[in-house]
Amino acid sequence: MEIFGYLASIVIGISLGLIGGGGSILTVPVLVYLFKVEPMLATAYSLFIVGTSSLVGAFPKYKQGLINLKTALVFGVPSIIAVFATRKLIVPAIPDEVFTLGSFIVTKSILMMILFAVLMVAASVSMIREKKSKTEEKEGEQVFNYPLIIVEGSVVGMLTGLVGAGGGFLIIPALVMLSKLPMKMAVGTSLLIIAAKSLIGFIGDLSVNADKMDWVLLGSVTALAIGGIFIGNWLSKSIDGNKLKKGFGWFVLVMGIYIIINELFLKTGGGH
Repeated sequence: MEIFGYLASIVIGISLGLIGGGGSILTVPVLVYLFKVEPMLATAYSLFIVGTSSLVGAFPKYKQGLINLKTALVFGVPSIIAVFATRKLIVPAIPDEVFTLGSFIVTKSILMMILFAVLMVAASVSMIREKKSKTEEKEGEQVFNYPLIIVEGSVVGMLTGLVGAGGGFLIIPALVMLSKLPMKMAVGTSLLIIAAKSLIGFIGDLSVNADKMDWVLLGSVTALAIGGIFIGNWLSKSIDGNKLKKGFGWFVLVMGIYIIINELFLKTGGGH
């Protein structure tokens, strides 16, 4: 299973390089089901893997002038605060047994995986849906809807903190609609925001999980994902990312539904 896990780690990076996101949504399921990492720890690992991979992916975008630093700051600050607070305060406060339905005990692990699966289904829908290109943005006319940006940034940050996913599928539309950024600029800027909030969220975790961390596994998966980004960037010159995105979206949808069925019906009320 570990061999499949290492191969899947490369796929995570390839999808990031090829379609600019989506891969991070597979990180937690890969860690939990293929590497047998406990779900809470998997969300911490995911923050590091996603954060580091996104940071590497953001460098070429920055060189191409496709990152708007002002937007990254306005959206990123409330997001970073929310991630850090969620990992430091909310996640440790969730009890090991959240509630009971008849004889079925909903544990912290099961709750996290269900929440993650719901996020996967939402992400898949945004990948499958055809984007209507009404992008005739006027350069230099950037208008910030500050209250909405702060709310959206905080919500995305809390979700990232809870489930360890980057949330690019939530950030990119928000940047286009709320900050009036062109799509390519929104993709680049979202990578920088994801990198910052994920890595800072991971730092918030270190004091709690440092002794449980398998640094060799974490380093290996991260290195393979980064290698995958370079492969994805190279492939993107000859493959249409939009067609792939739709196919990948269907795959993520199936995975999300499988996790929900597995956690709720295939397991007998006790968690991992």
